Amino acid sequence: MENILYINYNGFLYKEDEAIFTVKNRGFRYGDALFETIRIVNGKPCFLEDHFIRLKKGMKVLKMHSANISFNELKDQILKLIEKNHIRKGGRVRLTVFRSGDGLYTPENEGKSYAIEASPLGDNLYSLNENGLNVDIYNELRRYRNALAQIKSTNSIPHVLAGIYKKENNLDDCIVLNDLGRIVECVSSNIFLYKNHNIYTPALEEGCMDGIMRKQILGIAKKLNINVFEGMLNGSMLLQADEMFLTNAVNGVQWVASYRQKRYYNKATKEILEELNKLVSI
Repeated sequence: MENILYINYNGFLYKEDEAIFTVKNRGFRYGDALFETIRIVNGKPCFLEDHFIRLKKGMKVLKMHSANISFNELKDQILKLIEKNHIRKGGRVRLTVFRSGDGLYTPENEGKSYAIEASPLGDNLYSLNENGLNVDIYNELRRYRNALAQIKSTNSIPHVLAGIYKKENNLDDCIVLNDLGRIVECVSSNIFLYKNHNIYTPALEEGCMDGIMRKQILGIAKKLNINVFEGMLNGSMLLQADEMFLTNAVNGVQWVASYRQKRYYNKATKEILEELNKLVSI
């Protein structure tokens, strides 16, 4: 019998296919919401404190005063939902916080609501993609360097359009540029280049997402005595690199096999992934 999955909406459980929102929802109307996607390993959410720190930062940017959001309560609700949905190994959680109440563009009150989803994944630990990704540059819409670039709002049209471009051009992912034409990230991942025991990745000031997995990879690189350079990346650096890999909280590390005519290896990428799995298995 197929396992019925539940969601948590403001502390109450509903079956995942139940309707819980109306068209007045501000997340639907204005994208007035934030979300975090969290990986589950061995039935436990990974890097939860880091996710909450970023969520708090995003709420501050969007002026969502957090008086009625208890992060200890959110943690408890996440753990209870994972148990309710019988997730014993790998899985994913999506936590969405949105401004509730009336108003048009200007909200009439400062109420907040949340929804938590939890679903199982086939793999418990992070696994490297068997076939390397094929990527190219998406140049139709630029990512601006501002406070919104580093938070995960539900107003994600640029990512949607980049995803459509990827699909239309038979790519596995595509590289997004900032307003100065420099490399920022991919559709839903931070980007890293590797060469001669050095790792290069865009600095947060370049407009990339302040990725939870990005933070872990930078720590792992230092543990492996790999030099880390956070700064500006351009197209010529893609051609000079020996390896390219992408990271996000759910997929962990994915290796890139090709950018146009350039081909990449994945030796260092595998070593980093091994360390990541050691980290989440503790």
